[in-house]
Amino acid sequence: MSDSSTTAPAGVGSEVSMRAAIIQMAIGASLLSSTSLFVVYAHTAPTVSGFYRMLLGGGMLLIWVIARGTWQSFAWRDLAWALLPALGFSADLIQWHRSILWVGPGVATLLTNFQVFLMALVGLAFYRERPGRWFAPGMLLAMVGLWMLVGAHWSVFDAQHRLGIWLGLGSGVAYTIYLLSFRQALKTHTRLSPAQFLGLMSLLSALMLGAWGWGEGDTFAIHDVHTWSVLLALGFFGQVLAWLLMVRAMPRLPATLVGLLLLLQPALAFVLDVILLGRPTAPGEWIGWTIALVGILFGAMRPRRRA
Repeated sequence: MSDSSTTAPAGVGSEVSMRAAIIQMAIGASLLSSTSLFVVYAHTAPTVSGFYRMLLGGGMLLIWVIARGTWQSFAWRDLAWALLPALGFSADLIQWHRSILWVGPGVATLLTNFQVFLMALVGLAFYRERPGRWFAPGMLLAMVGLWMLVGAHWSVFDAQHRLGIWLGLGSGVAYTIYLLSFRQALKTHTRLSPAQFLGLMSLLSALMLGAWGWGEGDTFAIHDVHTWSVLLALGFFGQVLAWLLMVRAMPRLPATLVGLLLLLQPALAFVLDVILLGRPTAPGEWIGWTIALVGILFGAMRPRRRA
């Protein structure tokens, strides 16, 4: 006699897997949105908070890899291929953390996410990856939203605020370099797992940020429990847990849904900036923020590939 009563209906397993992937992706993106707040609450120099994020996060990642028994021996070649993504991530954090402190976590995070347009253009130029049909309208919408959010008030901003806006956009350029070089290294140049490679890259980035901060005259001495707690949270949530969740979820989700869920990062960062840090926001800025988010979503859409 068949045991059909205990057999799951067709498609149930895939639906459960999809639902779990959506939850993981949403949690990961939400955790990333909190990292900009940790930069503010740490009360340290922007390069110092970046240094500890990469140092603590990279160390925790490698401990996790060892604990799972997936550690692989690596060669100088692996470290060499980690240099460019480490440089890109370091340049990203140097600019983004300053932008967070000077223009606020919400706007700084939104500006960095303009990298989706640069990623698409690089993909078209070097990899012949055709952008989606909504790419051009999305870029136009994002530019309109950005103007409503910051451009319309440009004349009333002081020099530091204006520089913070440019640094937010510059961090998107550096982040693009990181994403492209990291992906290429994993695809063709290293056999290390993504978690181990990310951990090694994070420690290299910490060295670069430490050198930059030393050149600026920053002090890396932390004397209070509050700052240590915030920096540990920044490293764990921003560099370890969020990325592990998203890396597991991304392959199981459609690209459009991934782009939509990733918008939780700038969306929540802006809302948390308003609620927790008291950012004054006029109705026109809310409209501009919404238009920019929709534009970024359209820019992140990719055409479906035929099987």
